[in-house]
Amino acid sequence: QVQLVESGGGLAQAGGSLRLSCAASGSIFSIETMVWYRQAPASQRESVARFISGISTSYADSVKGRFTISRDGAANTGYLQMNSLKPEDTGVYYCNMKIFGPTGLREYWGQGTQVTVSS
Repeated sequence: QVQLVESGGGLAQAGGSLRLSCAASGSIFSIETMVWYRQAPASQRESVARFISGISTSYADSVKGRFTISRDGAANTGYLQMNSLKPEDTGVYYCNMKIFGPTGLREYWGQGTQVTVSS
């Protein structure tokens, strides 16, 4: 089985930066996609950044120019670099990966990490 473990959340001031990590472990042949979601207080979960292996990256309009998604294939770890943080970025951030393994293509979720941005 595959496990995704997130880290890097915490408290930041407006204008500050945080880097979230999503480390995948287990039987992994390849990571096909990675998506970072966030769920703000009293809000639905939304996609903020996604990476499609060998194809593209994309971002929600609300984070374009401020967030960067990346991946270290050798370490099976994904990242979300968050700069110029705003209070509106506050929420729980979840990593999602579609991973090829011995059983084929499967989807996995991280446990979530809290990001709080103060004014």
